[in-house]
Amino acid sequence: MNNLQSNELPKLYEAFQSDFRIGAAVNPHTLSVQRELLVRHFNSVTAENEMKFERLHPEESRYTFTEADRLMTFAEDNGIAVRGHTLVWHNQTPSWVFENSDGGPADRETLLRRMKSHIDTVVSRYKGRIYAWDVVNEAISDQGGEWLRPSKWLDIAGEDFLLKAFEYAHAADPDAQLFYNDYNESDPEKREKIYRLVHTLLEQGAPIHGIGLQAHWNLVHPPLDDIRAAIERYAGLGMKLHITELDLSVFQFEDRRTDLTAPLEGMLEQQAERYMQIFRLFKEYKQYIDCVTFWGAADDYTWLDNFPVRGRKNWPFVFDGKHEPKQAYWDILELAGE
Repeated sequence: MNNLQSNELPKLYEAFQSDFRIGAAVNPHTLSVQRELLVRHFNSVTAENEMKFERLHPEESRYTFTEADRLMTFAEDNGIAVRGHTLVWHNQTPSWVFENSDGGPADRETLLRRMKSHIDTVVSRYKGRIYAWDVVNEAISDQGGEWLRPSKWLDIAGEDFLLKAFEYAHAADPDAQLFYNDYNESDPEKREKIYRLVHTLLEQGAPIHGIGLQAHWNLVHPPLDDIRAAIERYAGLGMKLHITELDLSVFQFEDRRTDLTAPLEGMLEQQAERYMQIFRLFKEYKQYIDCVTFWGAADDYTWLDNFPVRGRKNWPFVFDGKHEPKQAYWDILELAGE
């Protein structure tokens, strides 16, 4: 069975079609070099960077939709659904958004007007074609005792920039599912901050439909019990859950090695076991989780190369650098049939 040609392999998304969508983050490079893999195994895609503010709207009077439109064409030509990522984020937002004509800070009214204009333009362009948007990304602080992350959005517009973002997105496409998205989402302290944020938005009447769990995890962290607790806590809000940026680094946080040219013996076996454990958990909660997106598709391209350790290669996916299935693929495929 492991000797099947790539065009004979069981399709990953078909194996899980009764559970949830299987997605991948893509970019102009991977849309080219990973095209066959993407079309065969995934039924949802997310733009890694091409729908972020700085890529779509580098100047106030200029939008650049070329690469985002190319992604949409690829997806629609191949019957693949699209998640939008992301409308409001403290990062990868051009400086003009926060400045007045003199280069000083913009006022609240100006900033909210610019946010609304951007969301109106982007979400309306893809109305009915993007099934879910990460409306606000990573607004929670990682610092103990601090709730919201300090940012220019927060400094200028105040806490209700969060509510406004969801209201603007819903007005632009009332049928799109709207998500709050964050990392370290299974850490107990941050989990409670995320819960507080979404609960507050719901109390304010925000049109928010789900929480995105980024799931940038490794072979041992976070513990499965913490992942389970996070899923149950968020689901308790009545939220739809998406796993939005899944990858399993073969390195633990404290491992700073840069000399490996291939995974060490045992790493891939441990990775396969870990993937099977978390997919079993996802299936257990499939009534809440309806999309699992990898933050990439195969080991030849991952944002984890050079991050957080410069000069280091990583191997976080279920397909290797030659787009061949790893043991993790076969293990979760077997799990899908249970």
